Amino acid sequence: MTTATLPAAAPSPRAIATRRRDAPDFSVRPAHRDEGPELAALSWPFVRAGALRERPLSLYLSRASDFLVAQAPDGSLEGCLALREHSAAGVLYNFCVAGHRQGTGMGARLLHAAFAAARARSMATLFTATTGSGRLFLRHGFVPTSPSLAPTAWARSLDPERNAHVLSRAL
Repeated sequence: MTTATLPAAAPSPRAIATRRRDAPDFSVRPAHRDEGPELAALSWPFVRAGALRERPLSLYLSRASDFLVAQAPDGSLEGCLALREHSAAGVLYNFCVAGHRQGTGMGARLLHAAFAAARARSMATLFTATTGSGRLFLRHGFVPTSPSLAPTAWARSLDPERNAHVLSRAL
């Protein structure tokens, strides 16, 4: 997972400032079981750019309940973040925000919703892996950590070819 951005027409600073002051024009909610195809489609540009690992549609379908989504007023999904429980720890994965929504606070809202969901499930720590800078995670309290401190099954699933950095945050 990465916090890399995709090339897109950047909104004007005034538009961003206006969006942040006003009520957001999106909602954050748990994904529905049948939204696997939409999750896969939202993730595909990040896979193509090398920011996310490719995952089969069957994974999005079987793990839709892991996902929080940011939904636009028209019903389209413009962001997602998955939270998977591993004992007392959680793993965040498949974090993406559509290019035209980056810089609007959508990623931060998804991340805060994931923190709330993890706390509600009594998770003590969250882990994630990124091939990018991880700026958003670092701004929200994550710190670099050793993969050996992460849930074993998840740490073993990391692709060493991707050279991902593991980050953690206590809740």
